[in-house]
Amino acid sequence: MITLSLAEIAEVVGGRMHDIPDASAQVTGPVVRDSREAGPGSLFVAFVGERVDGHDFAAAVVEAGAVAVLGSRPVGVPAIVVDDVQAALGALARHVVRRLGTTLVALTGSAGKTSTKDLIAQVLRRKAPTVFTPGSLNNEIGLPLTALTATEETRFLVLEMGARGIGHIRYLCELTPPKVGLVLNVGSAHIGEFGGREQIAQAKGELVEALPPAEEGGAAILNADDPLVRAMASRTKAKVILFGESDEADVRAENVRLTDTGQPSFRLHTPSGASDVTMRLYGEHHVSNALAAAAVAHELGMSADEIATALSEADSLSRWRMEVTERPDGVTVVNDAYNANPESMKAALRALVAIGKGRRTWAVLGKMAELGDEALAEHDAVGRLAVRLNVSKLVAVGGREAQWLQLGAYNEGSWGEESVHVSDAQAAVDLLRSELRPGDVVLVKASRSVGLESVATALLETGTEGEVAVR
Repeated sequence: MITLSLAEIAEVVGGRMHDIPDASAQVTGPVVRDSREAGPGSLFVAFVGERVDGHDFAAAVVEAGAVAVLGSRPVGVPAIVVDDVQAALGALARHVVRRLGTTLVALTGSAGKTSTKDLIAQVLRRKAPTVFTPGSLNNEIGLPLTALTATEETRFLVLEMGARGIGHIRYLCELTPPKVGLVLNVGSAHIGEFGGREQIAQAKGELVEALPPAEEGGAAILNADDPLVRAMASRTKAKVILFGESDEADVRAENVRLTDTGQPSFRLHTPSGASDVTMRLYGEHHVSNALAAAAVAHELGMSADEIATALSEADSLSRWRMEVTERPDGVTVVNDAYNANPESMKAALRALVAIGKGRRTWAVLGKMAELGDEALAEHDAVGRLAVRLNVSKLVAVGGREAQWLQLGAYNEGSWGEESVHVSDAQAAVDLLRSELRPGDVVLVKASRSVGLESVATALLETGTEGEVAVR
């Protein structure tokens, strides 16, 4: 973070200083909420959680070098006390971002946010120092903590924004006002919480509403292939740039194909030129993500050749998102178990088929959460798609939703041993350990709450022998 005195911080957040012998003492290190990350010059933010109270670690973080604690009560060490710690953290982030004057890029969408954010960051940092959201820390706490890692050298700040309802993205934009806003898609993720796709579109569109007008440099990057996203052009005064495979897109892909190993290749067209891209990532769904990143980079002054080179060399930076690993015995494990929704589940199945061309393919799938009344239909549809794509074997893991996955496969014509339902991750591991053959390809995917990454971890740690620890 930029250097700030405790007196400045207290003024910014509306806090009261307690046990601070020197108000001019400066925070020169990071702002952290995990006491284990506290170090010399840091500011520790004490949240009261369901099981842990950060205030209990106040003495330890100061001993580790933290300058002070930002909390909701005095703690016997230097502290800035506020009524609302989360609001104070947001106010501090807003102050720092405005003072730095960096170009802030914000993105949202129902699927692909984290992968696209990672692509944008890898492209932009070729041009100038770039700070971006680690993993998917895209909420009211993770977003300001990320913003506070920016320094005077930071040129681009790339922030992923998630939403659980109407007004959430508007609030995040107030904390860290974006100059460039990207909306990827409007899908079925969290549809149970929102109540419908139109409500999701309303929430996601809050991002483009928050952008400055075109004459002040505001730019809205919208998916031309998604009607609900494209319609958001009417909700912003910013310049609108369309990306997608549509002929009307400003940044588009032509001649899209997958390599023999399932990696997308295409001709990238931008208003400044065209260039060829062959990605290291797996699955055709990354084409849309790459075009979104390209549109952002073009708007920020990069050439088509620069963008294409960066996209072709970009890697997956976040765990459990289409992680492809080949075991010594030739079994390939595709760990895409970080999260799941209907759109990402279908994309992962298509990627599995592309990667496993000419080989036996296994889809180890679990529950997609937060689908509300659509849950039965969406799980059924995924099971049916696995059959239509000729996935060799579907392994549905878990309770009711897994049974719906298998039912969909059965109703689509998957009988006998082509699909199976197992009770939990351990049962899935036992089945795979006994039946996998060299050359097989295994996809593991479910919502984060299911913890299905344990299956992939077990397969990679032990191969086909030994006991495994799964949760």
